[in-house]
Amino acid sequence: KHKYGRPCKDRHSCQPILDVNTVHRNLHLFEGNRTATMKSVPKNYPDHPERFDHWQQVLCKEGLAGSRYYWEVGWKGSEIDVAVTYRGIFRKGNNNVCSLGWNDKSWSLYCSQSKFSFVHNNKSTDLPVPKSSRIGVYLDHVAGVLAFYTVSDTMQLLYQVRTTFTEAIYAGSSWATSSVTLSLLSRTFYFPK
Repeated sequence: KHKYGRPCKDRHSCQPILDVNTVHRNLHLFEGNRTATMKSVPKNYPDHPERFDHWQQVLCKEGLAGSRYYWEVGWKGSEIDVAVTYRGIFRKGNNNVCSLGWNDKSWSLYCSQSKFSFVHNNKSTDLPVPKSSRIGVYLDHVAGVLAFYTVSDTMQLLYQVRTTFTEAIYAGSSWATSSVTLSLLSRTFYFPK
């Protein structure tokens, strides 16, 4: 567990903004495109080649590469996926190549009230269910580290990946039901070297 404000020289934080050109039409954006809620009535977003047309997903605008990054996601409702992906993930159709976590281009943390799991390339790993509905994501793009934390007054590691990232990474999320709201939150993360 890591306390906030822990003394160290490295400080990493980013403030992702959801990309309206990628958002599925059933996802409605609020608060300067930092909050999204799935609704049964679609929003009339214009056609765009990067828009997801089947899976209820959205990516963030900024590609993350060459440094360390940390951001937090708050969610309320039944279930959500907190994910990262290469920009080249497919957008059109209902195959796994378009679904965050279920292909070799993306990594996802599935969150629900009764189950948490890490998903990558059609493989799912069950995890302990935390009490907090706040998820921290840490990315060291150069070192090839991706870590998901549960966040309350402390941070506890849920799952960590070590790999080689070959291009920029984009934060994203996926919805399965309409009763979920996701918010991108800001907080500085002090990460020990």
